[in-house]
Amino acid sequence: MSSTLTAIIAQFLLSLLLLVVSVLTDDASTIPTQNMSHKERAELREESRDMFYHAYNAYMANAYPADELMPLSCKGRYRGVTPSRGDMDDILGNFSMTLVDTLDTLVLLGDFAEFEHAVKLVIRDVQFDSDIIVSVFETNIRMVGGLLSAHILAEYLQKQADVMHWYKGEMLEMARELGYRLLPAFNTTTGIPHARVNLRLGMKDPQLKKSRETCTACAGTILLEFAALSRLTGDPIFEVRAHAAMDALWKLRHRGSDLMGTVLNVHSGDWVRRDSGVGAGIDSYYEYLFKSYVLLGDDKYLARFNRHYNAVMKYVSEGPMLLDVLMHRPHAKSRNFMDSLLAFWPGLQVLSGDLKPAVQTHEMLYQVMQMHTLIPEAWTVDFQIHWGQHHLRPEFIESTYFLYRATGDHHYLQVGKRALKTLQQYAKVSCGYAAVNDVRTGKHEDRMDSFVLSETFKYLFLLFSEPQDLIINVDEFVFTTEAHLLPLSIAQLGNSTFSFRQSDEHNVLDFMRTCPSSNKLFPEKVRKPLRNFITGSCPRSTSGKRLSALDFQASNADHLRAVYDMGITMVSVGDRSQGKVRLFHSFYNSLTLHLQQAKSQEEGEMGLQFMQEMLELTKMQSMNQLAQLQVRNDQDNSADIRLMAVAYALDDQSQDWTALMAGPSHFSPELVGEQFVEGHIVWARPPRACDEKLLNAENVSGKILVAERGDCTFVSKARLAQKAGAAALIVCDNVAGSSGETQPMFAMSGDGTDDVAIPVVFMYSLEFAKLSDAMQRRPQLRVRLMQMVEFKRWQLAKEAHQNETAAAAAAAVASASASASASASEAATMTTMPKKKPDKEL
Repeated sequence: MSSTLTAIIAQFLLSLLLLVVSVLTDDASTIPTQNMSHKERAELREESRDMFYHAYNAYMANAYPADELMPLSCKGRYRGVTPSRGDMDDILGNFSMTLVDTLDTLVLLGDFAEFEHAVKLVIRDVQFDSDIIVSVFETNIRMVGGLLSAHILAEYLQKQADVMHWYKGEMLEMARELGYRLLPAFNTTTGIPHARVNLRLGMKDPQLKKSRETCTACAGTILLEFAALSRLTGDPIFEVRAHAAMDALWKLRHRGSDLMGTVLNVHSGDWVRRDSGVGAGIDSYYEYLFKSYVLLGDDKYLARFNRHYNAVMKYVSEGPMLLDVLMHRPHAKSRNFMDSLLAFWPGLQVLSGDLKPAVQTHEMLYQVMQMHTLIPEAWTVDFQIHWGQHHLRPEFIESTYFLYRATGDHHYLQVGKRALKTLQQYAKVSCGYAAVNDVRTGKHEDRMDSFVLSETFKYLFLLFSEPQDLIINVDEFVFTTEAHLLPLSIAQLGNSTFSFRQSDEHNVLDFMRTCPSSNKLFPEKVRKPLRNFITGSCPRSTSGKRLSALDFQASNADHLRAVYDMGITMVSVGDRSQGKVRLFHSFYNSLTLHLQQAKSQEEGEMGLQFMQEMLELTKMQSMNQLAQLQVRNDQDNSADIRLMAVAYALDDQSQDWTALMAGPSHFSPELVGEQFVEGHIVWARPPRACDEKLLNAENVSGKILVAERGDCTFVSKARLAQKAGAAALIVCDNVAGSSGETQPMFAMSGDGTDDVAIPVVFMYSLEFAKLSDAMQRRPQLRVRLMQMVEFKRWQLAKEAHQNETAAAAAAAVASASASASASASEAATMTTMPKKKPDKEL
């Protein structure tokens, strides 16, 4: 099948889907009760236009040619000038990113004059020959995609609107130049690109010498832009490299589950993080598989998408919720929260034809928004806030738009109206729109990402627009992940260097799930059972299947009820913040321990079996924990990263210690074996330790200094700490909500001069918050820096000694209680705390 014919068929199928669902929703019994009038819809369209111009004009008047507007400061954010935000600034390249990202929105709004003016500014002012390290992923989707879309629309306006006849393809040449500056990142043994590249030096920048890791979405969200770039310029190298990266990623899927992890080593292909879901780190990889099929007509991408999609719906989907699992153990959840980036998923489900789950997940997201006013960056399985930021992201509005286009249900217009009014009330400031630092307090953050103009306001405008309101037919375009428009006609240009043929790795079943999963679907009927999904109580599942200890999750309400019915009681052990619990089981009432009795003999026997399994698991835990940690360290060692521990006693009298995860540095001495540094801990003054001298230098000598990330390099902070006589340095992250549990740990890089003689470690924000809390409660807190594997080995040795003592005591009690009743209690401790077996119940 030719690529042209495939693209035409793909366009036809999408149009047919919209038509079929539109006809289905014309049933009189399903018409929503709150239809929106043409007048109100037009008013909302114009309000969304006003929102765009309020932000756009603020950027142009106060920030251009900077990459971003800082709406609270009302000035531009420049790389290397504005105080650093750490890795977040990798999106910046001092190339007027917001303007480039926004160009095609001006065309959709029908503002040809401003579009022409903006294009002239970009051609005149934007250049890429800068000694700056940028994100390959972000630069591609925002800059390359923005330039290509603007070029395509400029040529379209030349023919259709008889304007811009002076334009000669300058933005296409700019996109080609930028593409070539990104290509060195693809020089890896796997073909999977590095996460970052220097615009001038490529991968020769010393700071990139240790570069090894990237995320799945980062490597898998290249093909649409690079294929368009190759086909428009006739230069095949871009599309060839992007196809090779996608092929390499596909080979790394878990062959048993068909799931992907989120972080991998670009040289070895080894997975660094095996979490698999549809949110941060992997989201747009799925999107580009499906859209590559639509845009380019290559069947293999449809087959791959369907394989992954079926796996996601089998393992990750929990009704309307989407919870990360481990790719190699897909029945095991890897985290108990969802992030806001997964809000794109219902929109992708609409495009692929699976409407029912799209409606369900969108309804869940809408209820999260209603509960917290704005959708937080992440929320837990019980819909409490995990990360409170709201960055004005577009994904929820994007899915709302596609659901409305597919169903014609005015409910989605009402949802869009609420989203619009909420942004107006809580995000609008005098100089644009500001991100919200915490949706609980409404406090603003001095941040307005370029996607606010390129995506958020674009999708709002499209949602409230009628087809006749737009100067282009959007059904003839594919929206990239940054909402840039690439025409389906690109498939007609072809790429003679790349052969499209079906691979033997796919069979006919991989192409079958391409139509709606319901013969007759009305969104209102799907939403109705979920109306009180968050605020109401969910009925207990009555599947009859016994809950096993291996499947048990303490965060799952159904699991908690099940173990309660089996006569199992959970008792917190020690510090609640550590999440340590002990399980007790009893067939009958226990007056001494206040234990829950089993509901029936059958439930009680199931409880005994559950406890037997739990005891076996806890035995395995002690043996496996050290081995797993060693494996992780061995994996990290391939990237010169060895997990570190910041350890301290739980209180001044306690013999129990806890350890918080930390990352090492490449420029400081490594603590090997049983080596450690211990001392009192003190904050640097000023906190970021970037001045020539610490204000509290006289109080630092011999202590472990804490400094906040930002304003200067890690090694500069280390030299200042060393100069003041510190025994070691802890650098804490300046990005709220960051955690080593959800983000890959890294080793801090230096500047090539090895003059730091004190250990230096890095802690993410959530881990450091626990340390900070301990510092406030205990001003004389002493901490110990050491390798995490050595800390665990030390703890296990202590535990073994305590278990021997406990076993001897238990044996004495058992001897004295030989005539005890058969109604006995067993206990299992799910921690690395001493596992004392409680006395038999008398």
